Amino acid sequence: MSARLSYLAVDLGASSGRVMECRWDGSRFELEELHRFPNGGVRVGASLHWDALRLWSEIQAGLQRFGVLRGAPPAGIGVDAWGVDFALLDERDRLLGNPYHYRDARTRGLPKRLSSVLSARDLFRATGVETMEINTAFQLASMAAGGDPQLQCAHTLLMMPDLFQFLLCGEKRVEFTEASTTQLYNLRAGRWSRETMSAFGIPSHIFPEVAMPGTVLGEARASVASDAGFAHAFPCIAVASHDTASAVAAIPGLDESSVFLSSGTWSLIGATAREPNLSDAAFAGGFTNEGSADGGALLMKNLTGLWILQECVRAWEAAGNRCEWSHLEQAAAAAEPFRSLIDPSSPDFGSPADMCAAVARHCTRTDQPPPATPGETARCVFESLSLAYRSALEELDRLAGRRHATIRVVGGGSLNRVLCQMTADACGRPVVAGPVEAAALGNAMAQAVATGQLRNFAEGREAIGRSVASETYQPSATHGWDEAFEQYKSIVNGERERVLNGA
Repeated sequence: MSARLSYLAVDLGASSGRVMECRWDGSRFELEELHRFPNGGVRVGASLHWDALRLWSEIQAGLQRFGVLRGAPPAGIGVDAWGVDFALLDERDRLLGNPYHYRDARTRGLPKRLSSVLSARDLFRATGVETMEINTAFQLASMAAGGDPQLQCAHTLLMMPDLFQFLLCGEKRVEFTEASTTQLYNLRAGRWSRETMSAFGIPSHIFPEVAMPGTVLGEARASVASDAGFAHAFPCIAVASHDTASAVAAIPGLDESSVFLSSGTWSLIGATAREPNLSDAAFAGGFTNEGSADGGALLMKNLTGLWILQECVRAWEAAGNRCEWSHLEQAAAAAEPFRSLIDPSSPDFGSPADMCAAVARHCTRTDQPPPATPGETARCVFESLSLAYRSALEELDRLAGRRHATIRVVGGGSLNRVLCQMTADACGRPVVAGPVEAAALGNAMAQAVATGQLRNFAEGREAIGRSVASETYQPSATHGWDEAFEQYKSIVNGERERVLNGA
C-alpha cells in the first residue's frame, strides 16, 4: 500500500460545508480542515432554494487551497451531502434553475392528498422509506401536478452530491445511498421504482444509472484541475454520498449489539441490517430504510435534532445577544430538570418564522411553563431529544428482538457533553461519542477502498478506530427520567392526535 496519500472529502451539511484533507499513511487517517463555509436556504419570493453555484465555487476554493498547500493533486475527491434534494439538467447538461430546499412549502399536505393514488403503506412496501413531505418523491410530484416547466424540460436528475460530482468530472450518475433517500428507489430489488414514478406522474427517463459507494466515476475535468493549479487530473469517486451513510460507515465498533446516532441538525438513530425491514411494525413505528456504504441497509428513525436550538441561537444572535454553545450547555446543565418538554418532531418546529416563540407556544398548549431563559430552552431541547432517542431505541429493540447495549454517537452532537450524558441517563445505556467528523472520515475511507488502499469497508472502519479517540458516558443521574418519559409520551401522543384531527 502506498503511504501518505491525501484524499479530499467535500462534506456538505444543511447549515455549513467544508472541504477536508484526509491523509492516509497506510494505517491511520488524519483530518485537516482546508475550507469551511456557511450554507442554508435562500428565500426568493415564496420559495426556498439552495445556492448551488455558490456551493460549487466554495468547493473550487477548497481545491485551490489544497493546491497552494500541497502543489500536487489529491489521490481522490468525494462529495457527501444531505438527502432528498436534487438538481435538474436540460438536454445540454445545463442547470435548470436553483435546486429547491427540502423545507420549501410546495409539498405541504401533498402526501395526504396523494394517499388515494398510492398509500403510505404501499409506498413503504415499494421503497422502504417513511413518507415525509420533504422527500424527493413529493417534491417531484408537486412539480408534475403543477406542470412545472423545469420538469418538462428536464433531461437528467442528479441528487445534490451527484450534481457536484458531475461538475467535477462530467459523469451523470446517482449514488446508491442518495438514491435510497428519494422514496423512488426499490431498496430490496436494487433498482429505481418506476411503478412509484408512474403513480405520481414523474417522468422516469430523467433518472440515471445508480453508482455504488467506492466507484471511481472518472477523472476530474481538465478545467477543474487547471483552475486548482494542478498539472494533471485526479480521480472523482462516488462515496457513500448521503452524509448519514458516510458517517455510519466511519463508526468504530458498530455491530449488532449497538445502535448509531448521527446527531446534528437532524438526529438519525438506527441499526445496520443486511436487508430492508418492510414489516408492518417498522412502518407503524415511523422507521425508514436507507442504503449503507457496503450495499446493505440502515433501519433508522429520522428525528428533528439540534435544528430547534440552532434556530433559537440564530434568533438570539440576530437580536444582538451573543450565544456561545459552550455557555449554553453550561446554562442547560444548571437549569431546573424536566421543567418543560416538547415533541421535537412536531410540525410546530418544521420551519417557523420565530423558533423561540414556537417552543413557547408548544409548551403553553401542552400545559407546561414555557422556557424563560436560553439555559431553560437548551435544557428543554436536550431533555426532549434524549427522551426521543429512548423511545426510538426501545422500538429498535422490539424490531430486532434483542436489547442493543450501546449507543454510538457521531456528528456535531457528539461534542455536546450535556446532551451525551442526558442520552445515557435517559436510555440507561452507555453512550460512546465520536468521531465528530464521521461523515468526512467515511467519505475518505470509501475513496481509500476505491483506490485499493483498503480491501473493504470493514477494514476501513478498523483503520478509523485506530485514528480517532472516543469518549464514553455511563448512565449516572438516572433519577426522574422514567417519570419524564411518561410525560414525554403523553405529549407526543397528544401531538399525533392533534395532527390527525387537522388542528
